[in-house]
Amino acid sequence: MTNLVKAAIITRRFGETALKIMTGSSTDQRVREAVLIEADEARCKYVADELWNRGLWRIPGVEDQPPRVWRISPEPFAVEKSVVDILRRLGPALLAFYAAANSLYLRSKRPWVNEYLDLGKPESLIEHAHMNYQKRRLPGIIRPDILLTEEGPRITELDSVPGGMGQLDAMSSVYGELGSKIIGSTRGMREGFDRMIRGAAGKDDPTLAIVVSDESADYRPEMDWLARELRSIGRSTWMVRPEEITFTEDGLFMEVSGERVRLDAVYRFFELFDLKNIPKAELIAYAAKKKRVAVTPPYKHHLEEKMLLALLHHPMLEDYWVEELGPENYMLLRELAPQTWILDPRPAPPHAVIAGFSFRGRPVQDWRVIKEATQKERRLIIKPSGFSPLAWGGRGVVVGHDVPAEEWSSAVERALAGFRTLPYVLQPFNEGKRLTVRYYDQEADNLRGMQGRVRLSPYYYVTDGGASLAGVLATVAPLDKKLIHGMVDAVMAPCMVADNA
Repeated sequence: MTNLVKAAIITRRFGETALKIMTGSSTDQRVREAVLIEADEARCKYVADELWNRGLWRIPGVEDQPPRVWRISPEPFAVEKSVVDILRRLGPALLAFYAAANSLYLRSKRPWVNEYLDLGKPESLIEHAHMNYQKRRLPGIIRPDILLTEEGPRITELDSVPGGMGQLDAMSSVYGELGSKIIGSTRGMREGFDRMIRGAAGKDDPTLAIVVSDESADYRPEMDWLARELRSIGRSTWMVRPEEITFTEDGLFMEVSGERVRLDAVYRFFELFDLKNIPKAELIAYAAKKKRVAVTPPYKHHLEEKMLLALLHHPMLEDYWVEELGPENYMLLRELAPQTWILDPRPAPPHAVIAGFSFRGRPVQDWRVIKEATQKERRLIIKPSGFSPLAWGGRGVVVGHDVPAEEWSSAVERALAGFRTLPYVLQPFNEGKRLTVRYYDQEADNLRGMQGRVRLSPYYYVTDGGASLAGVLATVAPLDKKLIHGMVDAVMAPCMVADNA
């Protein structure tokens, strides 16, 4: 199939002449360049057609479907081998960090840590997080968002309930059909997800429901693709809405082709802050508590907070992290993760200052001083820590130097005022380095170059006590976008190792 697809693309316009050029039997440079351009355009069209045919660009509930959801590149995004080596080391380090953070919280040896992580959470969720049945359970998928800067890769945040697995799987398989070598392999996302679920369920062939909430409905096409692909290799997997799950004292069930099927595992693709709006959420949690079903990621709010990066940098916890992570993992995470602070409105005692932060060359005791920061001093980001619809998709993020002084001052005050119900964190603004990518312009019917900045999203699947890299998604946003995320103007592609030979 691969050779047939490649031949069809190469000969789309130039026929046998193209094949002679591509095989080296012709040396006409002008024609060769034209053939290569035509082949790249055809590759983009093929990728776009396949993503549409596979349902990745069909937004649920939207009758007038857009022609595309992101821009298509003729090849995967090339990542330097040195960066890929860092990404491979990062998975085990992040898994160790999640395990250490989980232990730190559950042991409650430092009450102030629990106080921070429990802010704004209902008591029922806090109680559930401490239940023995899931005491050692950790997220099955770990995905950091990583910005490539002039100084090297920098983690902007961590996500243990990520989307994108089905999207990256479909894209990797399409580019793989065109002969590209993908980090993690062309089906690494599907195979890694399968291994992760089997490990979480404790069965070789579990029946799985990928439960996607209404708030996350835009992700249903990719999750449905992932479920279909798992069924194609013999796995009993379906993407369902929460209301399609039924509960009895024996466990959780769903209907498949008129037959009631018992579930062994649930992949939870809904946020904990939204539990009260999700049908059957309490019943799913109850079934997990009674060990009638395995649920991943576990109901652990303390592992879904951006303030974990602030705790990583907290000087009072340094000895703990070094002991739990090991010096190598600790130094790697400290190097890659930006300094992060919790916007706590309580003033420090007269003899203390906010650790690691200075303003105008002086230590700080009260965050309100940064309300007066000039635009140059406002190269800072404020974002909700978690447990809120504002905490994902960049919805609640304020980029200091990108807003007027009054808006910045209001953002600081709002973050401080909401501390008890929705804590915010502060980070320095890391600017991605400029790079150029090619994409296919549908309206102009040709390839274009675009200057932008890239975010890498590596996916690590947790199996057998380890975290392995299954794939990396690149999102390249135009230079005028301060925040990088999936958008119609972004180029999105799986990643490959750059060939610098």
